Amino acid sequence: MSNVVIEWLTSQFGERVLTDQDSLEHYGKDWTKKYTPAPTAIVFPKTTEEVQALVRYANEQKLALVPSGGRTGLSGGAVAANGEIVVAFDKMNNIIDFDAGDRLVQCQAGVITEQLQRFAEDNDLYYPVDFASAGSSQIGGNLSTNAGGIKVIRWGMSRDWVSGLTVVTGKGDILELNRGLVKNNTGYDLKQLFIAGEGTLGFITEATMRLTRKPKNLQVMVLGLSHFDNVMDVLKTFSKTIEITAFEFFSHQAMSHVLAHGGVAAPFAEDAPYYALLEYEVVSEAVEEEAMAQFEQAVEAGWVVDGVVSQSEAQAASLWRLREGISESIAPHTPYKNDIAVRPSRVPEFLKRIDEVVSAEYPDFEIIWFGHIGDGNLHLNILKPVDLDKDTFFSRCERVNTMVFDIVKDCGGTISAEHGVGLLKQPYLPYSRSAEEIAYMRAIKAAFDPNNVMNPGKLLAAGEAV
Repeated sequence: MSNVVIEWLTSQFGERVLTDQDSLEHYGKDWTKKYTPAPTAIVFPKTTEEVQALVRYANEQKLALVPSGGRTGLSGGAVAANGEIVVAFDKMNNIIDFDAGDRLVQCQAGVITEQLQRFAEDNDLYYPVDFASAGSSQIGGNLSTNAGGIKVIRWGMSRDWVSGLTVVTGKGDILELNRGLVKNNTGYDLKQLFIAGEGTLGFITEATMRLTRKPKNLQVMVLGLSHFDNVMDVLKTFSKTIEITAFEFFSHQAMSHVLAHGGVAAPFAEDAPYYALLEYEVVSEAVEEEAMAQFEQAVEAGWVVDGVVSQSEAQAASLWRLREGISESIAPHTPYKNDIAVRPSRVPEFLKRIDEVVSAEYPDFEIIWFGHIGDGNLHLNILKPVDLDKDTFFSRCERVNTMVFDIVKDCGGTISAEHGVGLLKQPYLPYSRSAEEIAYMRAIKAAFDPNNVMNPGKLLAAGEAV
């Protein structure tokens, strides 16, 4: 990239342009460890208009732009490995407006998820989209990947809480989409194209998010299970009479890494091969009694070998740590991750078939299973042996992807439930999308970003949209 471009960036953004090697490496990557970051510059806009000016200049100069939020993605969607300009939204982190009556909060794209959650709590309301990276992920990135997390079974995905967006398209146009309306039946809902669009059509700069009432007296129950099939037995039984706000699954191997990481104790004296974590609102004594009745029924049926129920908020947080601490505890092992999903009713068959394949193909690798079992989303993590180099490890894992994704396709599932497609999953998109769907996606990309400057190579292969 020429010095002329750096000079223009500096003239527009001043000290908010970074080109030192440490910054390029830091802002040019996400949580994937496969790609080597190699951006040319990092730019920190403060306003939608500054983003617009940058996008228009990128079109004139045929420059590639990569959006960067909290960089907690797991599919390479925020990786800049080919000299791109990284557009970091860290300085666009303000709550702009709040309407208590409508329960709407307008925020810039760089607002941290936990920041929005705390703002809602300070106003006696609730933002229910939650996940382990809430302390660092940003709203713009959440929406660009339609992040889900641990409360989807009750509260839905990120897109379910969006009432309006401000975006800068690949052409450099500013669009104000929906403006917080509950009803707006005037044709295509363009905001939905930018949610889960991974910044390939344009960049989200502001979002109007819905809030809801605070849940009352959340109680957490962790159950030790005799067999994986019992996970679905427990889910069906409890769901009949209790409105569950979360239902998570993890194997003993997964939990053992959390325990070894420290800061949390095992839930029972005796280990179980699998565990389920349930969360629900205790709005009355009747709900608590019903939960205990279902627990007793599960024990009598032989599904559950032990269980514990939180007696305080602190204990509930500790039990949640058994599940939410998994990703952090296995991170040092360079996990190869697959984020896959089917309808919940097909999960037992689905997991059994995939587990047979990966166990046969990776007898020397440790396999870690966990996930949001209540919505059919499973996380398959393959851990790198200490004595194996990263490139060889990833190469061996990729060879089996087609076998895993054949099962995903056969079961009517998806290769990416909540982490997006990015670079990592892009070659496998046809396992979840038909040729006709991909053709329409390319046409949409070309309409919004004709010069292919917005996060090129992510979601769709580079050059396919133009």
